[in-house]
Amino acid sequence: MRGVVAFSAVCAAAVVVAAGTPAIGSTRADSLQHMTLIGDSVADAIPGDDQAVAVLRQGIDLDLEVAACRRVDQDSCPGPGGVRPPNVVQLVNSMGSKLGPNVVISVGYNDFEDQYAQNLETALTALKAAGVTHVWWLTLRAAHHPYINMNNDIVNAAQHHPELSVIDWNVYSRSHDDWFQADGLHLLGPGAEAMALLIHKTLLDDGIALKPVRVATAALPVAHRGKPYSAKLSAAAGLTPYAWSLLARAPKGLHLEASGAIIGKPLVKPGAYVMNVRVKDAAGSFATHRLVLRVKI
Repeated sequence: MRGVVAFSAVCAAAVVVAAGTPAIGSTRADSLQHMTLIGDSVADAIPGDDQAVAVLRQGIDLDLEVAACRRVDQDSCPGPGGVRPPNVVQLVNSMGSKLGPNVVISVGYNDFEDQYAQNLETALTALKAAGVTHVWWLTLRAAHHPYINMNNDIVNAAQHHPELSVIDWNVYSRSHDDWFQADGLHLLGPGAEAMALLIHKTLLDDGIALKPVRVATAALPVAHRGKPYSAKLSAAAGLTPYAWSLLARAPKGLHLEASGAIIGKPLVKPGAYVMNVRVKDAAGSFATHRLVLRVKI
């Protein structure tokens, strides 16, 4: 899939490893698609922010390969301690098939404007040789004029590389100076989380990231006061195992187990009782739903 992607921010949950009973037909952990993020000092803010990592990891098998001073195909500049990290092409050649089929790249802030287009071509050739089938490349925040032309190079490359999609970080971040340090490029916490969310939303839209869990139960069976009651909540999508909980206490006499089973004997007056349920999955997503339990005589 090829194109330029931008979207509006939405809320995301922190990663929680859930325990519960696997649902029939749901996705197993070993079926998550692998994605490698290759970045320079801008994307390097993501692994330093727990929320950003939690957002990006949802529904994918994530590998973060980010390092300050990384370039695409020129020798990287000296990073912390004077160490030059491998450039994108060197990293791709060394990792090979370990990269997996999906690679996201956010590199270019240390590169040279007049060589960037050719460096892109070299990197895409190396990625293809490593078995990568889909590449997403983030545009550069155009805080300096050379980045405008370099962004054009990214977009132009996508026109003749069907495996390349463009994620327009420049447009998405344009009106959010509060996401950045004083240089307008390096990310503060909210910027790292926004970049992670943009990448994840793109992967979700392109069918790479697993869709978040949702509550599939639409209604509860009627209960009778003092009589044994049993119902089973169900979820869809996400990653098993699921874990269920309530946002408030259940009607007296009833209990919701982590497996989603509601059991017991209702000891309340006849009427309608709201049960706000929450399900968490092993990929870090969760969902809540308002259900109504009707108790009769």
